[in-house]
Amino acid sequence: MSDLKFTFRQLLKNPGFTAIAVLTLALGIGATSTVFSLIQGVLLTPPPYAHPDRLVLINPARTDGQRYTRGWPAAQWQEWQTESKSFEAIAGYGWTFNFLVLPDGSESVEGMAVTRDYFKVAGIQPTLGRAFDDSDAPPSGPPTVIILGHDLWQRRFNGDSKIIGQTVRISRRSQPLTVVGVMPPNVRFLPSPNVASEPNYNVDAKVDYWIPDRPAPNRVKRPDWNIIGRLRPGVTQADAQAEIAAMTARQARNEPDFEGITAKLQPLEAQMNREGRRLLMPVAGAVALVFLIACANAAGLLLARGLQRQHEYAVRAALGARPLQLCRPVLTESLLLALLGGLVGAGLAAGCVEALKLIAGASIPRLDAVRLGWQVLAFCLGAAALAGFFAGLLPAWRSLGRDPANELKAGSRTASVGRTERRLLGGVAAVQIALTLALLVGAGLLIQTVHSLAKVRPGYDTQNILTMSVTAVGTNWLDFHTQAIERVARLPGVVAAAFGWGVPLTGNKWDNTTFEIDGQPSTGTLKDRLNLPTRSVTPDYFAALGLKFAEGRSFRPSDTGDAPRVAIINQAAADRYFPGGNPIGRKLRFAGNQTNLIEIVGVLVNTRTDALTDAAEPELYFSFWQSGAFSKHLLLRTHADPNPIIASVQKELRAIDPTVSVENVKTLEQIRTDSVASRTFAMNLLVGFALVACLLATVGIYGVLSLAVGSRQTEIAIRMALGAQHGDVLRLILGDGVRLATVGVGVGLVVALALAAGLKTYLFGVGPTDPLMTCWIPARRATRVDPLVALRNE
Repeated sequence: MSDLKFTFRQLLKNPGFTAIAVLTLALGIGATSTVFSLIQGVLLTPPPYAHPDRLVLINPARTDGQRYTRGWPAAQWQEWQTESKSFEAIAGYGWTFNFLVLPDGSESVEGMAVTRDYFKVAGIQPTLGRAFDDSDAPPSGPPTVIILGHDLWQRRFNGDSKIIGQTVRISRRSQPLTVVGVMPPNVRFLPSPNVASEPNYNVDAKVDYWIPDRPAPNRVKRPDWNIIGRLRPGVTQADAQAEIAAMTARQARNEPDFEGITAKLQPLEAQMNREGRRLLMPVAGAVALVFLIACANAAGLLLARGLQRQHEYAVRAALGARPLQLCRPVLTESLLLALLGGLVGAGLAAGCVEALKLIAGASIPRLDAVRLGWQVLAFCLGAAALAGFFAGLLPAWRSLGRDPANELKAGSRTASVGRTERRLLGGVAAVQIALTLALLVGAGLLIQTVHSLAKVRPGYDTQNILTMSVTAVGTNWLDFHTQAIERVARLPGVVAAAFGWGVPLTGNKWDNTTFEIDGQPSTGTLKDRLNLPTRSVTPDYFAALGLKFAEGRSFRPSDTGDAPRVAIINQAAADRYFPGGNPIGRKLRFAGNQTNLIEIVGVLVNTRTDALTDAAEPELYFSFWQSGAFSKHLLLRTHADPNPIIASVQKELRAIDPTVSVENVKTLEQIRTDSVASRTFAMNLLVGFALVACLLATVGIYGVLSLAVGSRQTEIAIRMALGAQHGDVLRLILGDGVRLATVGVGVGLVVALALAAGLKTYLFGVGPTDPLMTCWIPARRATRVDPLVALRNE
């Protein structure tokens, strides 16, 4: 207690030192705690399932390693249910999208169609009502019951405890559905890779509703199902993997349609955290560097302060103080400073977390689950204790091993610093330079990535194009869309209007449509079927986006449901499936269907439709009037900024159907920005960390060089008395700074390469040697600086 009181008095006597040390540690602890709060909320908070570590996704995969996006046939997983010894239960599920029909405009809702055992497998039960039973999913006919998600129940039904037994109206359902249960909060979707390209699919969202489902007897071979299983207690994933692989291999031998497809188990938590881990792990590495820089800075300040008190330590040692008694005040001082820094850092973290929620948007999955709870506060205290230990370790060590007689003999004159002390301080400064350089390089790489993405020409226009999701739920489909195109096209300022299930960078496409080329042998195996991402658009869609044709024609107004079916492919599809030939006039057919041939009438120039970072993949477009989509985008190309006409467009649409759903109103430029949001967020975060690191390193390096100059006054005076010139003294002092920078750059190069490897998945347009060049260019310029010229310019 006496050491604590003494330390507190010493800190009050030196408010400047105390403020700088506390602020330094607060910045490091606050940044680290902010990132930990993200990791805690996104990665470490388990899903609301019983024993989630026993839940695994059973994903289909091609045995040859090629990409496969379809699901499982019921004929396979129903056999697993009865024969598997590794699984306690297996269930099927699927993502579904619909609208809650309301008199003042419908609201889109996302749900899950699940088999009876789904809730048993997942380990969750309704908080109100009951789960599904066998009678809820009749062998024929649609379901008649529904279970509501907690958020939808609160938002649209005001948390009515008497909701059980009431009915709700869902679009595409001929009869209202009876509510039989309400689920607990925070239940999110399970991954559904076979519908990941749906425009409203969001695996990180909370489920709005569940409906019962079961395989139709005439569709047991269709690969439509996602499968989840619960391992039996004591069964390892490797054991279950071996069993399921053996069963799928046997099924492939008995049924040729299943040939070439095997099962891959993946822990549910690992899959749900994949995107969050990809973003947050590099950020965690960057913030760890900031934390180390803060600790090094505080250590340098405490070491310099300890050197000023070395005469005091000598007196204590001469009076009989033991080594522990000499170390204790130093460690107490560092821990007290770190505790104060931790308290300030916790406040900074609280503000940063709320700011991130406002600016990060969809860049971080499950951001709504991030809270500044007791775990984060405990982490702040732990980080403070760790920072205090690291910051005080070096000064405490230097307080030992001194000869009290020599210190007392020299008296107060030796409040100077020897070569060993200067090397220690220089080492601390070099570490700060190295870590700061690594952060600057990482920030530079992400800045270059965002700049490269901004220069990408995707092959379509993004300026002055407005998009919105439009779904008619209460009127004739054909009448609504025909009138909508006509009415919005007449609005002032509109150049072109089109409907499209296929807006770039939104993921709009049907991924699970399989085709065969007419005139080529048919194949029955799932793996060998031609799987083309498919879109559906009206004739003016291509002109509205400025898409160019390499061959053939666009769709015509006459390409309606009564006319022969036509399609348009892109150049990538032409090159892959019709190499060396002309695809115009060739015909496709749906797999297994020998009739209803589809003629290819046009070939589009390749575009970056799915992502700005991805090269063009094969695509196919249908005429909207021949293959309509339930939910789709309305695109409007305007002469100027399209935002002022939004209200007029919505008015025209609701004049046709008052219950129409109009959502996701964005310009295509906004969609382009959103498509690179995660990279932009990572860049902004890393730039912020780099600026904090620069500030901390600048303070630390200044302190080291200032102390070095002050401690060598006697030496400098002797040198000048022996004939040294001012230039010689400048070279001597600045040489120390150059040596520190050289060592720091050398170490920083290694750390920067490691950080660049961690950022690999975020980089675009950045070569593998760019980190070297980013470090080498400033380092080379630094070695060419003439200190005398630089100072003369000052």
